[in-house]
Amino acid sequence: MGLLDGKVAVVTGAGRGLGRAEALALASEGAKVVINDLGSGADGAGSASTPADEVVAEIKKMGGQAVANYDSVATWKGGENIIKTAIDTFGKIDILVNNAGILRDRMVFNMSEEEWDIIQKVHLYGHFYCTRPAAAFFRQQRSGRIINTSSEAGLGNMGQANYSAAKEGIVGFTRTVALDLAKYGVTCNCIRPRAATRLTLSPELKAAMEKKAAGSGGGLVLSDAELKKMAPEHIAPLVAYLATDAAANINGRTFFVGGGQIGLYSEPAIISSIFKEDFWTVKELVDLMPKSLTQGFPSGPAGQAQ
Repeated sequence: MGLLDGKVAVVTGAGRGLGRAEALALASEGAKVVINDLGSGADGAGSASTPADEVVAEIKKMGGQAVANYDSVATWKGGENIIKTAIDTFGKIDILVNNAGILRDRMVFNMSEEEWDIIQKVHLYGHFYCTRPAAAFFRQQRSGRIINTSSEAGLGNMGQANYSAAKEGIVGFTRTVALDLAKYGVTCNCIRPRAATRLTLSPELKAAMEKKAAGSGGGLVLSDAELKKMAPEHIAPLVAYLATDAAANINGRTFFVGGGQIGLYSEPAIISSIFKEDFWTVKELVDLMPKSLTQGFPSGPAGQAQ
């Protein structure tokens, strides 16, 4: 008997990497799973049915139930079809794992409009497009679990302005969905996973890391043991746990997970402040800020991020 017996789950981007590991973990706990994957490249180009079909076959081989869906999360209709696949095939949906993602990395001064837009569409819009129809069903059902996928890149990562913006937007989205649905017995949480996948360890990135390590400045080359610790399978158990009834009291929270570590992020809070009855003048702030709010910040030219 699994902890998710009788439950129906949807996992987007489940044909490879993190989504595949999550789908297998849910299935191993008894859930029936919709394996959504467009089958595109890491940059979102192209499509293929093979990735989703292969995961469905894996789940069936282990005695579980699964069905493939090939819609894109980046459209309203695609999101509706993904959730409809669960309801039409298994009669309901209990769990939504928003995981599908792509990369279009570029320094912000070189980033194109298309590179910005497609990342927002797949990540941020994709979360909404799938959550919206699922939430309507969850509201009527008066139960449900939503697990979203943010990233440490949302805290700031050079060359990923588009991805960082989308991923941090997902954190705010998670908090508000949690508030909207709490009274209906639905929870919504998100993870910042640290895992070795085709997005985080692309051939180009590996080559760059190895080239840097071979140079005079040194660099980072991950050992086989380190790569093993970053396997997507380390992420999946937390996602499966958040999908269970045992996690009914966890809502609107963000977790780090990777390499055997699970961490709960604190919620943003003002850590210091200054106050006066009237409004501040620029002259006053020039004098006071270095002595109060920004005291201890390193001095230097623009570009020294705090």
